[in-house]
Amino acid sequence: MPSSPRTDDDSTVATETGKSSITRRRALQTIAAGAVATFGTLQPATADESDEYERITVDAGEHRTITVDDGEAFENVLIDVTADGSHVTIAAQGTDWTIRNVGIEGRVSGKNAVFGVADTGGNTSTIENVYLGDGAIDGHRIGLGIWVAPEHSGHIDVERVNIQEMGDNSFYCSAPGGAGGGTVDIRNCYSANSWVSHFRLADGVVENCTAVNDERHQDGRGVWAWAPGTVEVVDCDLLMNGRHYAIEAGANGNGTAVEVSKTAFTTDFHGGTNEVDGSSIDIVDEPDREPADELPEGCPDSATEAAEGTD
Repeated sequence: MPSSPRTDDDSTVATETGKSSITRRRALQTIAAGAVATFGTLQPATADESDEYERITVDAGEHRTITVDDGEAFENVLIDVTADGSHVTIAAQGTDWTIRNVGIEGRVSGKNAVFGVADTGGNTSTIENVYLGDGAIDGHRIGLGIWVAPEHSGHIDVERVNIQEMGDNSFYCSAPGGAGGGTVDIRNCYSANSWVSHFRLADGVVENCTAVNDERHQDGRGVWAWAPGTVEVVDCDLLMNGRHYAIEAGANGNGTAVEVSKTAFTTDFHGGTNEVDGSSIDIVDEPDREPADELPEGCPDSATEAAEGTD
């Protein structure tokens, strides 16, 4: 359930989950290595209070950075980036944090990640009910949805997130791959027309998710699995329309393993799958249906819907 409406003070308040909730956005220098660059000291956000969510407006040409610390919940916020050249990064690199009910309104304009995250304490953090479906402005590698930094050592649950039209990956979660790297589970999420890949990870699950390529923007792999694996793909729809592989395994000389079940995917691009560097894609069963361009149940369809939260 959504937490209580924002107050006017600068402190934090307890939420129903027991986490502290950021009641006024802190615009600071960046902390997420590889995800964002330092832009100097930024001015505090101007937030308009709502009965249901807080609205933050990013000025033209501004890169606003918001940090989420250990145990904090950043939630029920609509971030307006409709001004020319505006961009936002939500950076969470602690542990046991939550990003929930966040809507990005307008096309982002930067190459840095919109969400630069990692659970560096070996615990579980959460991203849920987020909308980044307005996409990014057109340009090489402009727009990166969720970036999970190499320092990630815990687990992140990503649930009901809508990311579209990124010039880079939508869900870029493969960097922690390797010994001691953390895991990421992606469920009930939607991605469309992003370059490189839609769901990219090295160890975890992609379940009940949809990936789509059509003529609207750029074309990426449906699922791109990196080492070490295993990556499970369960009950997904991967509709590539002949524009890229539905599932690709392996990269940069390192193989991985993918297990696919109950997943409908298109095969009109070189058979739909690609195994490189000694990788394997094991299709356990194939559903009796064609892949569909459908938003998973509960996944938000607008920035306002995300910010208002769901039951």
